[in-house]
Amino acid sequence: METPKVFESEYRFMQILWDNEPINSTQLVALCKEGLGWSKATTYTVIRRLSERGVVVNENTIVKSLVSREEVQCAEIDDLVERTFGGSLPQFIAAFSKRKKLGDEEIAALQKMIDDYKG
Repeated sequence: METPKVFESEYRFMQILWDNEPINSTQLVALCKEGLGWSKATTYTVIRRLSERGVVVNENTIVKSLVSREEVQCAEIDDLVERTFGGSLPQFIAAFSKRKKLGDEEIAALQKMIDDYKG
């Protein structure tokens, strides 16, 4: 199953949800007002839209995610690599490493991931 698209403002909402779920919708409204400056109506609109897309569920005023933070992050990276680099992971890594100096620990971690993937 493909992970539903989560847009930027929805992602900020989801971060609050992931950090606090399961959560009563009234409490979630308060957190969104504090953290995002959203009104009650905006928060409930986002909950409804995400519910319609299968990202969250709101049952008996308790809101829970149906997709994990990692699933959303991976889907976003997949989309970025596909759109920007024609699906080429090596091109993505080359572009990334040209803009950001990788330290020895980061290089070792990447090498370990590659070795584990091969193995």
